[in-house]
Amino acid sequence: MAKEEVHLTVSGPHGDREMRVSSPARVVWPGLGLTKLDLARYMVDVGDAFLAANGDRPVTLQRFKDTVDGEQFFSKNPPKGAPDFIRSVDVVYPSGRSHPQLVIDEIAAAVWAVQMNTVVFHPWPSRAGNPDNPDELRIDLDPQPGTGFAEAVPVALELRRLLAEAGLDAFIKTSGNRGLHVFAPIEPTREFLDVRHAVIAAARELERRLPDQVTTAWWKEERGARIFADFNQANRDRTIAGAYSPRALANATVSCPIRWEELESADPNAFTIVTVPERLKATGDPWEGMHSGGSGTVDLLLEWWARDIEAGLGELPFPPDFPKMPGEPPRVQPSRARNSG
Repeated sequence: MAKEEVHLTVSGPHGDREMRVSSPARVVWPGLGLTKLDLARYMVDVGDAFLAANGDRPVTLQRFKDTVDGEQFFSKNPPKGAPDFIRSVDVVYPSGRSHPQLVIDEIAAAVWAVQMNTVVFHPWPSRAGNPDNPDELRIDLDPQPGTGFAEAVPVALELRRLLAEAGLDAFIKTSGNRGLHVFAPIEPTREFLDVRHAVIAAARELERRLPDQVTTAWWKEERGARIFADFNQANRDRTIAGAYSPRALANATVSCPIRWEELESADPNAFTIVTVPERLKATGDPWEGMHSGGSGTVDLLLEWWARDIEAGLGELPFPPDFPKMPGEPPRVQPSRARNSG
């Protein structure tokens, strides 16, 4: 008996490609009955906007063996059997090792990734031609227990004002869950560690302005009911879901770019793989032209970083899988450190 499959015609820079989708009726979102074919068609429908945001970047794939409720894994090396038009680029990880990662140059590559059971796309903040120097500053506003999307909104608005003072033009998207992601195009002249320090400087300034609403505390026990400005997402090989990427959540939400004037009335649960294609058709892409309107620099933010260092504020903890970094504080949970003292 022949295996069930569907072929989608996907347009691209080199003409149409016929992309195979096997097991098209396999349910990916059980509560909604949305299938692998629904996901593949979504990628085609949002293709131009998805490619503008995530194309020409190293991408990590979040893949699922069955539904979004089941087993998952992250794929950094391009899966075996990739079509000959699929490109990859070597990137250096924090360990110093180098491996190839997928680069999406056309939407057919994203459809192929869906065929390989990808649900979430995690692009690097740097381009394939210059992977060591990010061209996007990214800040993840992560609501902690006791807070939610509503509490993240005023924080994002203040962050926009703060970044404008630093000479940066901020763009915003929903995380697809409770948080918000703030991006700013920057000149790709600084390495990841510099950009991390720029993000920490912005996060600390945000915390000073909104001390009851924002925290930069790495340890969860110290955050309280505040919005965590996650500076560690600015590290090498740390990524967040890309713009227009689906999320592996029960309601099939999308990490969706929005306009700043939409923010206070936005409902992140309303942006799904079902609704976002029609939204794009009706209102266009809020991130259109993000990288064509000029890029800022992190120079002023790095001046703030130097000011804070001089005032006695040092490096912050790195993720646990990173090598020990210069100036980093002990990677010991504060309560454990007190109990062992």
